[in-house]
Amino acid sequence: MGSEERSAWIMLVVSLAAYGIYVAIVLGQAGNAPLEETPYVATMLWITGGAIVGSILLNIIGSMVIREGAGKKDQRDREIYRFGESIGQSFLVIGGVAALLMSMAEVPYFWIANAVYLAFFLSAALASVAKIVAYRRGLPAW
Repeated sequence: MGSEERSAWIMLVVSLAAYGIYVAIVLGQAGNAPLEETPYVATMLWITGGAIVGSILLNIIGSMVIREGAGKKDQRDREIYRFGESIGQSFLVIGGVAALLMSMAEVPYFWIANAVYLAFFLSAALASVAKIVAYRRGLPAW
């Protein structure tokens, strides 16, 4: 497994864990109160920061432990990266449009922020899955 594939696996695991932890914490804090009244901002910021730091540390540790292919990118790596990122970017656009429509409808901030956060999560997770599949099965023939 090369460094780019390993990085995709790390991003997938970290994003799944971070979003799962975020949802568990917010739902746990909600109790019987409406979700819109649940404090979410600090949790979202800490989870996002922790995911970024965790991803960086895991990539550093991964490249120290497995030196195979470290820092080497070939044309296939660049094409797979571009393929995965284009899939991920589509979910950012969907999240941005959803947030825009929700703000126009004057939906509470809680739902707008969580729609954007879900879009970021889906972007990272699905881009990683697309990259992993492309590494394992090859790029789709268009």
